[in-house]
Amino acid sequence: MIAAPEIPSEFSFTHDTDTRFSSDTDFSEEPDGRITLSAKGKGGKKGKKAAGEKGKGGKGAGRLNGHHQENGMENMMLFEVVKLGRSAMQSVVDDWIESYKHDRDVALLDLINFFIQCSGCKGVVSGEMFRNMQNSEIIRRMTEEFDEDSGDYPLTIAGPQWKKFKSSFCEFIAVLVRQCQYSIIYDEYMMDTVISLLTGLSDSQVRAFRHTSTLAAMKLMTALVNVALNLSINMDNTQRQYEAERNKAVPKRANDRLELLLQKRKELQENQDEIENMMNAIFKGVFVHRYRDSIAEIRAICIEEIGVWMKLYSDAFLNDSYLKYVGWTMHDKQGEVRLKCLTALQGLYYNRELNARLELFTSRFKDRIVSMTLDKEYDVAVQAIKLLTLVLNSTDEVLTPEDCESVYHLVYSAHRPVAIAAGEFLFKKLFSQRETEEEGAPKRRGRQSPNANLIKTTVFFFLESELHEHAAYLVDSLWECGAEVLKDWECMISLLLDEPLPGEEALTDRQETALIEIMLCTVRQAAECHPPVGRGTGKRVMTAKEKKTQLDDRTRMTELFAVALPPLLAKYAVDSEKVTNLLQLPQFFDLEIYTTGRLEKHLESLMRQVREIVEKHTDTEVLEVCSKTFHALCNEEFTIFNRVDIARSQLLDEQVDKFNRLLEDFLQEGEEADEDDAYQVLSTLKRITAFHNAHDLSGWDLFTSNFKLLNTGIENGDMPEQIVIHSLQCTHYVILWNLAKISEGSSRKDDMGTLRKQMRAFCMMCQRYLTNVNTAVKEQAFTILCDLLLIFSHQMVSGGREHLEPLVYSSEDSLQAELLSFILNHVFIDQDEDTNSTDGQQDDEAVKIEALHKRRNLLAAYCKLIIYCVVDMKTGADIFKQYMRYYNDYGDIIKETMSKTRQIDKIQCAKTLILSLQQLFNEMLSELGHGFDRSSSAFCGIKELARRFSLTFGLDQVKTRDAIAMLHKDGIEFAFKDPSPQGEGGPPLHLAFLDILSEFSSKLMRQDKRTVHMYLERFMTFQMALQREDCWLPLISYRNSLQAGGDDDTMSVMSGYSSRGSSIRSKKSKPPSVTAGTSAAKRKLPEEESSSSSSEVWQQTMQTPVMLPSPHLTSTAIRDPKRGRDDSFMGVYPLPPHDQQQPHQLPQHHQQTPQLHQTPMDYNSQVTWMLAQRQQEEQRQQQERAMNYAKLRTNLQHAIRRGTGLMEEDEEPIVEDVMMSSEGRMDDLNEGMDFDTMDIDLPPSKNRRERSELKPDYFDPASIMDESVLGVSMF
Repeated sequence: MIAAPEIPSEFSFTHDTDTRFSSDTDFSEEPDGRITLSAKGKGGKKGKKAAGEKGKGGKGAGRLNGHHQENGMENMMLFEVVKLGRSAMQSVVDDWIESYKHDRDVALLDLINFFIQCSGCKGVVSGEMFRNMQNSEIIRRMTEEFDEDSGDYPLTIAGPQWKKFKSSFCEFIAVLVRQCQYSIIYDEYMMDTVISLLTGLSDSQVRAFRHTSTLAAMKLMTALVNVALNLSINMDNTQRQYEAERNKAVPKRANDRLELLLQKRKELQENQDEIENMMNAIFKGVFVHRYRDSIAEIRAICIEEIGVWMKLYSDAFLNDSYLKYVGWTMHDKQGEVRLKCLTALQGLYYNRELNARLELFTSRFKDRIVSMTLDKEYDVAVQAIKLLTLVLNSTDEVLTPEDCESVYHLVYSAHRPVAIAAGEFLFKKLFSQRETEEEGAPKRRGRQSPNANLIKTTVFFFLESELHEHAAYLVDSLWECGAEVLKDWECMISLLLDEPLPGEEALTDRQETALIEIMLCTVRQAAECHPPVGRGTGKRVMTAKEKKTQLDDRTRMTELFAVALPPLLAKYAVDSEKVTNLLQLPQFFDLEIYTTGRLEKHLESLMRQVREIVEKHTDTEVLEVCSKTFHALCNEEFTIFNRVDIARSQLLDEQVDKFNRLLEDFLQEGEEADEDDAYQVLSTLKRITAFHNAHDLSGWDLFTSNFKLLNTGIENGDMPEQIVIHSLQCTHYVILWNLAKISEGSSRKDDMGTLRKQMRAFCMMCQRYLTNVNTAVKEQAFTILCDLLLIFSHQMVSGGREHLEPLVYSSEDSLQAELLSFILNHVFIDQDEDTNSTDGQQDDEAVKIEALHKRRNLLAAYCKLIIYCVVDMKTGADIFKQYMRYYNDYGDIIKETMSKTRQIDKIQCAKTLILSLQQLFNEMLSELGHGFDRSSSAFCGIKELARRFSLTFGLDQVKTRDAIAMLHKDGIEFAFKDPSPQGEGGPPLHLAFLDILSEFSSKLMRQDKRTVHMYLERFMTFQMALQREDCWLPLISYRNSLQAGGDDDTMSVMSGYSSRGSSIRSKKSKPPSVTAGTSAAKRKLPEEESSSSSSEVWQQTMQTPVMLPSPHLTSTAIRDPKRGRDDSFMGVYPLPPHDQQQPHQLPQHHQQTPQLHQTPMDYNSQVTWMLAQRQQEEQRQQQERAMNYAKLRTNLQHAIRRGTGLMEEDEEPIVEDVMMSSEGRMDDLNEGMDFDTMDIDLPPSKNRRERSELKPDYFDPASIMDESVLGVSMF
């Protein structure tokens, strides 16, 4: 292409004769479609008219509002026509072309307004604006008139009306260029104006303008590429015609035709140059800037269109100068843009003729494409894999083995589209050398089939991937591209049964096992027609064709395997793994084929083989799959039922008779029984238990024999472990089958009484086995007990099953205690301590994972009992307290249990949580003693657990209000329950628990904090509030947590001693206003009402505590301002000086409150002195406060406004910021008043600033330091 200089957004093409868009010829299209050449003189091409020449001619008589009155579209503009999208776009464009030929200024103005309206702008470009204003000025005017109320515009508006707008908009541009490609686009007027407008709009700050114009410019570029491509083809044809004519002999040569062809080629070349200049203008003016736009959708448009250009006109665009933009954009942060890059490249790599031009790009960006197969956006990953598949088709040398392996493992991905794309890549790579059968040659079957090597290759890949438990995922990944190979079951059977051909290597035992597993997965996939677990997104409705294919596959597989399965079982009868997979095949058979296909003899052979396998094997997995096979064949809907039922009954009769005979001999021998006798009993019991899982064996009375065996094991204590485990399981099945019969109503009257006795006796037996020395036996007994307690709980009568009420069984406290003890001793243990069933392989990671999985199942079984209220919810405290310690192993189970219990009973759940914390606290005391360090890891661990518990309550304080209140109540009672071990005057034994309880204070509502604080004071004595030692810090911090945030909209200044040397903080406030007292009084009324609901929780269970409360004093007397900072704790409990003791009469209700930690005499004398001092101090300062307050308020307002100019005349002074600027000033403020009893109500400051913005010299320090400033009595 011809490079053009970058064009600014306001460019206007020159009108001189040497313009780069000038041409001396013009093309017009004749009715027959031929291109004719019309000579244009020097003035043949009209340049852009001067301003005074625009508009001459006016609108034609057949136009109204800029559009012809044709096709019934009167009064409709281009935007409305495109918006409706009902008309043929070509007729719309033809109408516009006619109007352009009549008056191009008016038609072009319509086109400009069309682009403006498509952007969602309500403004209209007038003729005067078009003649006299530059593009930038027009765009600025339209921007001002843009409707900013909504961020939507036609390209983004949702709804049926706008659904097809984008496609109609793009179609209009494409048809416009196509219809104008022979003359109008070369007139140096229309395209110049449109490109200039779109370039300016694409550089706008308004997203709607930028988005719409970029889309229009890119589609315009695509249309011009098509025009350039046609010109290139015409030039080649003209050149060939010219060469052919010139090579003729001189007598036959037509010089006139040569001259005409030469002139035509020159005209085509000039037109080609003009089109290339237009494309360069769009590319450099729009694309180069917008492919990096901040809006992902705009970037995606650019990349999508450049892919189209490179595909359509590869000679001009498919080079590194343009490919680099796609390569760079593959690193885009938005998946939408990365996806467009990949789809654009797919169109290029699909054409093998273009591969040579992509070699440099492939080598440069191949690693990026490979890495995108692991993209976080699944759609991008899928397209990246498909692109690599196309690269693989073009050449095998580009992708290294490491690149291929990074794609291979994706066949096991849980995301099905990714797995299917990877399966197609794998199929192309592994099966590219597939043999092709010659036409007319007989079709080869079995081992000689062309699919034999492909099946072997699949087996080899499966083994090398070392993911042997994921064959179903591999089959599902290859199903869409390789179903023909995977469903060649005849070939698979031949590979397993037939002898290898001469020179062919036989399959190894490991390969045969893998082939059988793959064969089973293909049968399951064909029969069920849905992906394996973890890949399906839900049941999909099958089409009629898919249903027919499914039926045909089931019929064919049944015909093949009904004949082949017995010999396969006979060949691999001793191999447990192979037999287990082979015996699952009958579950997918169409059993009707046995009758219609005259295959009864093969059915007899199958049952005979299954019977022999049952007698040979004792492996539980093999026996269970044999049981399932008989269950699948024993279908009453088919005629083979009677035949299979007889064979099953004969097998069970033999096994039950053998078990009873062996058991009687075994029990009679007692201690003299040898291992061989025990093995015979165990193997027979295993077979019966496996069949009892899927078949009803209640007619053989297995309960009596098994219960006798279990009872003997309890009495003697030497019963083999596995015999007890399988006997417990078999007895469990007996009870469940009897319950099923009773629930269905197919039992006798006395069966319910019998089942009730058997169930209770068996539960007691299992409870006794919980104390067995063998861990495996205890785990089996525990699991069965949990299942039975859940099944026979009170919930079994729900759903219209009231007749089962006699069977309801409630566990006793002793049983609950044993179950909990088992959980604590066998589940909450360290990994290294669990040596059960490891056989010295503690270092084996797989064994540890299996042991953890078993413990998780045990914990889940017990947690279900808590959730369904089978056991007391309080037993969950022992589970919840392990939440932090075993978070990695059982955190999800414990958290879900807490969530479920909270849904059942919020208050009881909260009591259980606080109980778990109390238990941990007691355990810590017993280990560390009462003098423990609160910074110890044990105490910090309990606090962290409390914090985690607090987070589980969520953010909705209303829903958890009562539960949190009850939690604090129980915590406070626990903290003051036991007296101090140090005697009178010391902290209570559990006082440190308040530090843990403070983690839940943030969950209290504001009014509830006040209620909880009042309840706490009932347990406190007078001297407790005066203590400052470290041992009393939990009480101080807990009180502060209850007082913090108590009044969010008032200034409640409270002094508290949190730790020695710590600064006392206060809320920022303003000086009180005149109506502050009234406002505060009004505000307290609703707070008191709102706290009444939570107060009921306290008063229902409130009893006289061990430590009786001290009186709640509400005097507003001010403490001595000269007292040091350490002498103050809370305003409610001031400390009197030692040199002043004045008797005062104590109120009657205060005298009646006894104290435990000090003598009544000390308490009365202290309170008497305090009240006297308060009253005297209040009388002395009453008048000073009233005068100083008004004076201070006036002085502060003038000082702030005069000194800083920070505040307007109607704003309040920022007193609170100054008060917080000095710690010493705050100390004096604390000394000046009783902050625990005074609330100064002020409106929020309008001009609140940081303290750093205020300078101390703006205020009078003396007035701030004066205690009477804020000590004025307001209430």
